[in-house]
Amino acid sequence: MVGRMDFPTPEAQQRYDELVTVAPETLVGLDFDGTLSPIVPDPADAVIHPDGPDMLVTLASQVRAVAVITGRPATQVVTLGRLEEVADRLPEGALVEVLGQYGNERWDSMTRAFTTREVPPGLAAFRAELPHLLAAENAAGAFVEEKGLAVAVHTRRLPDAKEAFARLQEALADAAERHGLALEPGRLVLEVRAPGMHKGLALRTAVAETDAGGVAFIGDDLGDLEAFEAARALREQGLPALLACSGSDEEEALVEVSDLVVDGPTGVLDLLRRFAADAARGR
Repeated sequence: MVGRMDFPTPEAQQRYDELVTVAPETLVGLDFDGTLSPIVPDPADAVIHPDGPDMLVTLASQVRAVAVITGRPATQVVTLGRLEEVADRLPEGALVEVLGQYGNERWDSMTRAFTTREVPPGLAAFRAELPHLLAAENAAGAFVEEKGLAVAVHTRRLPDAKEAFARLQEALADAAERHGLALEPGRLVLEVRAPGMHKGLALRTAVAETDAGGVAFIGDDLGDLEAFEAARALREQGLPALLACSGSDEEEALVEVSDLVVDGPTGVLDLLRRFAADAARGR
């Protein structure tokens, strides 16, 4: 994994340097779980890294906008991320926003208003069927997280967490398809939600809405892959872009498509701290 000042390739260093030169126009996209907060057994305990709020204030002061793009409900992220506190401390014109539920929910530091879409058709029927599916796959002890517009099944607490994840993936995929829903695999979690929206679309929306002249995205999981692909496509269209993976032993899907890998949330904050400092010096 990359150290605080090391880049794995000359291309990664060049992409970072290019982004620094357009930092005031850059949108920085961040996942939440595993990126700004540690992965923990109970999702309700996944609070932002202690240094996170200070870093978000510093970063947002140097860039066009900071967008937390996550599968979590926006209300959860604002609470767990202490974003009301962040909003209180931002200088005039600085923007931190949340695109929750893969972009289906919104919040921003300027209006502090929440918006959400309607609950997807079929989700109630899927919820009713879920206990029977879990029992049939010998995973009745899996933790089920209600997310309003989605349902997430966590296998982390089970003694055979990885095996249970593999067993459930096919069964939940079949059930999601029958109910007109989509399955989103993650780090020992399977989320069933409405189709048609993902982090790639959410990132493109944030870039377009802020008229960003550069983009960075940092994530840690399979659910971030579409955002990585969107950022790479924007790079091919001429937009400076940097992709970083918050590394872990549980998931390596993003490693090969990243410009650099950092050591979990602490490494993410180190990278953002460096970027904000370099951006400030470049102004």
